[in-house]
Amino acid sequence: MTSSNPYYHRHSIRLPGHDYSQEGAYYITICTYNRQNLFGEIVNNEMILNEYGEIVQYEWYYSVHIRNEIELFENEFIVMPNHIHGIVRIIDNVGATGWSPLQQQLGRPHGPLKKSLSSFVAGFKSSVTKQINQIRQTPGIPVWQRNYYEHIIRDTDDLSRIRHYIANNPKNWNNDEYNINPK
Repeated sequence: MTSSNPYYHRHSIRLPGHDYSQEGAYYITICTYNRQNLFGEIVNNEMILNEYGEIVQYEWYYSVHIRNEIELFENEFIVMPNHIHGIVRIIDNVGATGWSPLQQQLGRPHGPLKKSLSSFVAGFKSSVTKQINQIRQTPGIPVWQRNYYEHIIRDTDDLSRIRHYIANNPKNWNNDEYNINPK
């Protein structure tokens, strides 16, 4: 591709200049590919997970066992039919980037920084995709959209508002912006 190709320069939706490996709390939303309802359904204002949804939920919480730089809490995550919402806390940023000062001066390598929010999301999405595609016998088929949405949680009021939104997401499904088939 050349620089004249409009698809060559993809715009990041991340906050410019923010180090997503530094300590902090981040609210993220990850949607399924083409917003397909893959993970279950809402019944009586409650999310009922199917086999794929159970994989998503398991992998989310299992992440803390393989990534010691994150904290996840039960009341801060929800699997919906075609997306997830969760709060990820990056902790202990000492050496969080995994790069020595010399390497940082030479420029950032391709891909997410180790022990960063994007590294967590990439690993999570990859693990879920691999397992779901094994069950569906569809290797290489996307499960997730290419990117994810994030919001830096700045204070306790922001955290409370987001927790409330996550907890009430199933009962607000019919009005949810991610619902492609509202009733």
